[in-house]
Amino acid sequence: MISIIIPFYNEVGNIELLYRRLQETLNFFDEGYEVIFVDDGSKDGSFEVAKNIALSNNAIKLIQLRRNYGQTAALQAGIEKSIGEIIIPMDADLQNDPSDIQALIKKLREGFDVVSGWRKDRKDGFVRTLLSRVANCLISRISGLNLHDHGCSLKAYRRENFEGLRLYGEIHRFIPLLIYWNGASITEIIITHHGRHSGKSKYNLMRTFKVILDMITHNFLSNYYTKPNYVFGAFGFLSGFLSILTFCIVSYRVLILKSLEATPMVFLWILFSIASMLFFLMGLLAEMLTRIYFDSEERKPYRIRETVNFDQMEEKDTI
Repeated sequence: MISIIIPFYNEVGNIELLYRRLQETLNFFDEGYEVIFVDDGSKDGSFEVAKNIALSNNAIKLIQLRRNYGQTAALQAGIEKSIGEIIIPMDADLQNDPSDIQALIKKLREGFDVVSGWRKDRKDGFVRTLLSRVANCLISRISGLNLHDHGCSLKAYRRENFEGLRLYGEIHRFIPLLIYWNGASITEIIITHHGRHSGKSKYNLMRTFKVILDMITHNFLSNYYTKPNYVFGAFGFLSGFLSILTFCIVSYRVLILKSLEATPMVFLWILFSIASMLFFLMGLLAEMLTRIYFDSEERKPYRIRETVNFDQMEEKDTI
């Protein structure tokens, strides 16, 4: 079984055409498949269009979230409700071509855990393409996972890679990276990229900077997520060393040079001493929070309003 997951937000002009293009590809599939549309709180009638499609075809499933939670939460909802051994997320704006799905699956069955799409010939504007290339270069250098196109939504995953993987915030861009850090094998293939057919792009200039900040955050978390005291402790030892150093300078001036004048070194000594103590206490507090987090119940970052063509649904209004 192959699960194709399509989160969407205000794509009323694209849903019907995307469905027709998917049918042209999926009609040639030998294996079973399901297509899961996830409405991330659309307000333009996209849900009604998708619901009519789902009611006419049992292989098309639909999830409606109560509000706009973001692409990551919508993707998580689709993954949790899917049953396929291969999971393929894609955008609903028709810039991804459904005909590339076959190539992704074929490459995945060569033994890879993840096959990522590479939009080599992008149909976006010059500024957006340039910023994307800069971001991809930085992400590859920081993370160690060398991909030409980290931001492409069209990818193929083996389902087992999502076991124990929690999605939150805007982490959907870094799913291959998280899987890679867990020892997965990842490759990429060139895919077709189209210009947007209808609707307004959700991309803006700030998104590139957010991606880079997210990359730094997740790189930090991957190394110190379960051992935060290593970071705070390191700053604590550094502050402690500077505190001892400034104390020695103050003692030398008072005991050897007999100088009792107040100097900035006295204030630096007090500052570094307090900072050292605070860093160690923050490290211990972070360790306590980590323990509490791992002992607490799993919570989902979304709420479902309605589903279509799911035999069983367990709706939990938790955040």
